[in-house]
Amino acid sequence: MKIIIIGSVAAGTSVAAKARRNDENADITLYNADYDISYSVCGIPYFLGGEIEELETLTPRNPAWFKKRYNVDIFIRHEVTTIDADQKKIQVKNLETNEVKEDDYDVLVFATGASPITPAINGVEKKHVFQVRTIQNTAAIDQFIKQMQPKKVTIIGAGYIGLEMAEQLKIRGLDVTLVQRSNQVMSHLDKDIASRVEEHLVKKGVNLVLNEEVSAINEKEIYTKSGRVMKTDMVILAIGVRPNTQLAKKMGVNIGQSGAIVVNSKMQTNIPDVYAVGDVAESYSLITGKPLYRPLGSTANKMGRIAGDVITGGTLEHRGILGTGILRVFDLAVGQTGMNETEALEEGYDIEILHNIKPARAEYLGGKELIIKAIADRKTGRILGVQIVGQEGVDKRIDVFVTAITFKAKAEDLFHLDLAYAPPFSTTKDPVMYTGMALQNAIEKKNKLITPSELTDRMEKGEEIQVIDTRATKQYQVSCVESAINIPLGELREKSKEINPNLPTITYCNSGVTGNAAQNVLRNLGFTDIYNLSGGNKNYQHYRKNK
Repeated sequence: MKIIIIGSVAAGTSVAAKARRNDENADITLYNADYDISYSVCGIPYFLGGEIEELETLTPRNPAWFKKRYNVDIFIRHEVTTIDADQKKIQVKNLETNEVKEDDYDVLVFATGASPITPAINGVEKKHVFQVRTIQNTAAIDQFIKQMQPKKVTIIGAGYIGLEMAEQLKIRGLDVTLVQRSNQVMSHLDKDIASRVEEHLVKKGVNLVLNEEVSAINEKEIYTKSGRVMKTDMVILAIGVRPNTQLAKKMGVNIGQSGAIVVNSKMQTNIPDVYAVGDVAESYSLITGKPLYRPLGSTANKMGRIAGDVITGGTLEHRGILGTGILRVFDLAVGQTGMNETEALEEGYDIEILHNIKPARAEYLGGKELIIKAIADRKTGRILGVQIVGQEGVDKRIDVFVTAITFKAKAEDLFHLDLAYAPPFSTTKDPVMYTGMALQNAIEKKNKLITPSELTDRMEKGEEIQVIDTRATKQYQVSCVESAINIPLGELREKSKEINPNLPTITYCNSGVTGNAAQNVLRNLGFTDIYNLSGGNKNYQHYRKNK
């Protein structure tokens, strides 16, 4: 069997490695138009910021290594230009010599990845404007900074790469401006969580410009469609990526709505003996079963391994993804998995939302706050998505939530997890466990929740409700919910006679725990329509500030 793989970064080399492990006799060839193979795209910003000292660290393997280790032939700077699906033949151009040769295959794999989107902006071709995708891009950026010593850099796009570049170039000493045409960074987050990332960027000295679209670039300025002019010495384009499907389209491979190649669970396309893996291929949601395109190195490796196994007679299948991601923004970590609030509502779910603010570990050992936004389906209790922001413990918790959602856990299941506990690592009731407990109580209507946005909407509509601040008077006087009355928890039983048990009632504290205790007291005293403000006054004030 002769296997030809087009592309040799994460997915392509994973196909080759797994196929060779399964079959010592297969003839395996990879063609790659680029100079480098199997490199870490995700590590590029950290080289530019100086955390990685040598660029070669990101390219630990070369064709000679693969030949020796796996008996696989990799040809760099070789571009596959045409494919004859009927004859199972390809034409390959040597980009160094311009020679063209023909090759044949039994199985063909598209691992052509994705390319950075180049926006239609006047001046994007200028020498001080860069993309961030390949080792060559990276070397060019590094050389420009060393030689030209720019003072100001503008990054266009506030997704993962844009934020990582903002962090790293700020660390390198540049004055960083981050421009995003929408009203928030990180489109996969809900606005109330994204705004916390935005606050942190500004706190760290990044000039954040939202709701602005760049229209032109010259040597020393960028111009926006609103007429704004900003000084800059250097521009980084981080708009996003587009799957490289040109060859696949020409041979009749089906392309999905995302623009990526449609594959089944075995990574097979609609054409027999033709597969697609990595950033060029669609995945699908573990929750809805619908196509989902989230190009990540982890998914690319997984897809490659599955295809390599299937091609050589194995039984592996792709089970889908949740779109999980994690990012470091200076000393803040941001993790998300599954659906956000907007996506869940668009899919028709009746959702329960919890904002859980808890320390990542014991406060007496310096534990720092996590802000967890969790979304569950009221009908089934199933966890649909989680977003977390914090300075420690985010990675640990998001991975627990990923595992739970993958195995269709309900909110109530989270409380029963036997998670590792010791004061340096967690709290006795871990934030994950508390999230499940609070969500389940809300779903069962025992302890109903109300989000800051829901409360604001009801107050602005003039609805007659009563809001009770259960904190100490000193805290209440510093900041509180508009129209709230202050009844500290210790006085609530006695003073409950002064409030109307028939009105909708909202209790709150700083972050939720005391508000929940007050909610229990009033419910036991006969109050029937009572809510705890999700995330307490901290979350409410943040929402009002960023509304």
